Amino acid sequence: EVQIVESGGGLVQAGGSLRLSCVVSGFTFDGAAIGWFRQAPGKEREGVSCISAKDGDSYYLDSVKGRFTVSVDNAKNTVYLEMNSLQPEDTGVYYCAARRRFFLELPTFTCQYEYNYWGQGTQVTVWS
Repeated sequence: EVQIVESGGGLVQAGGSLRLSCVVSGFTFDGAAIGWFRQAPGKEREGVSCISAKDGDSYYLDSVKGRFTVSVDNAKNTVYLEMNSLQPEDTGVYYCAARRRFFLELPTFTCQYEYNYWGQGTQVTVWS
């Protein structure tokens, strides 16, 4: 059984930082893509950052480029999202999700394609 557990969310003042962790069990990282998605109240869920576990290809939503960094520790089956210079618009529930990459994916790695396994989410609230 695949289990995904996020942690690290919290309440932070604008300009502050948080580090989210995503531990995935029951799912080998070889050939996997792991993504961070967020959903703000009244808004659709969006892909914030995704990473290919094997080769490290990564994607960032335009609004977080230069502020967020995604990384993977394959030995620990853990993905991190370092979030700096947080702004109120970063507020939302952050979800970690996993999927298997497949052979005929588009050459540019993004957060597209269906993610099959999801965590329960961790709340990030940024106040100004």
